[in-house]
Amino acid sequence: MTIDIQYLKMPSSETLDNIITKKLDKLSNNYSWLIRADVLIKTENHKGVANKCCDIELSCPGPKIFARSIEDDYEKAVVNTINDLTRQLKKRKQQFSKH
Repeated sequence: MTIDIQYLKMPSSETLDNIITKKLDKLSNNYSWLIRADVLIKTENHKGVANKCCDIELSCPGPKIFARSIEDDYEKAVVNTINDLTRQLKKRKQQFSKH
């Protein structure tokens, strides 16, 4: 699976890149039919503490899978987004096995 990580209006982070790559590689090992992951890390203009945003879009057979999480820390946002993607991938895998 190809992983494309973009940072919007902020400097890139090597540690965050490693966390994202490690978690997405684990997903790729469990779901071999994943093609590409587009990751966008940015800061939202929300009032309050939770303004760190992580968007991940997975390309796979059928419609693309998308998840977004806004937290007070980038690592938490990445973990929550990948947990949402895992839930969606389990549903997609069940649909594949029915046919």
